Amino acid sequence: MTALTHDTAPTLFVQAGGIRFAYRRFGRKGDVPLLLLNYLAANMDDWDPTVTDGLAAAHDVILFDYPGIGGSSGETPSTVAALAKASVALCQALEITRCDFMGYSLGGMIAQQLGFEYASMVRRILLLGTAPRGGQGLTFSDLSADELDDPEGLVLNALFSPSETSQAAGRAYLERLKRRVADRDKPVSKNSITAEIAALREWGVVPGTNRFATLQQIRQSTLIVHGNKDVVVMPINALLLVQHLPNAQLIMYPDASHAAFSQHAETFLKHVQLFFQESAA
Repeated sequence: MTALTHDTAPTLFVQAGGIRFAYRRFGRKGDVPLLLLNYLAANMDDWDPTVTDGLAAAHDVILFDYPGIGGSSGETPSTVAALAKASVALCQALEITRCDFMGYSLGGMIAQQLGFEYASMVRRILLLGTAPRGGQGLTFSDLSADELDDPEGLVLNALFSPSETSQAAGRAYLERLKRRVADRDKPVSKNSITAEIAALREWGVVPGTNRFATLQQIRQSTLIVHGNKDVVVMPINALLLVQHLPNAQLIMYPDASHAAFSQHAETFLKHVQLFFQESAA
């Protein structure tokens, strides 16, 4: 176990495929790493420290920025498949041949692509607030980079539900994000956000063949976590995932929107621990 935490882990860099990737690594060494795949318009500083430090108690945690995001160079890919390819390039540069992946929202879509296209690299998958390709309500037709100009308002209105309990959890999350003072990540540009929105929209197009055929080929042990009041990715998508993934289980948290795993962080960490124990048996 290293002494580094979410707030103190230094930003490191590695070159892969013409991209200089920014990443941070902390937690228990020697195990299969746990790579965290981020959501729309987010950099490494946007992960909840309570969650990442909790995971690091038992896992070798790696945070990173997609190309063009935060401290990583290059242009941000505009498809989920290209974002998955970039994630593989990072792993290869770090000499990681097998990994667990935790994907949040857009990151969960990338995790599914990895499980399908790069199956030999993927041991276990955690899908947080995400949806299958061609899922319900994934048009994102009214979403633009300009709508993200008020990040704190967006967090409280979209990531947490209107209830007093959830809003309090949202404000506490925002305070935790301020704890890291030195070596903070660079803001995400509107050009990168626009590319990520394009990736979301492309993922939302219903395939012309069997709608969920890809899911049936993702056989890794998978934990799906969703909020029952998610206004960003409709909860029906979590049910579609667990119905069509061959080896998945679903946890739906109450009175929670898109950041259900953060609002219920303590319970979520216990569920993750149980998931890893059971899937290792």
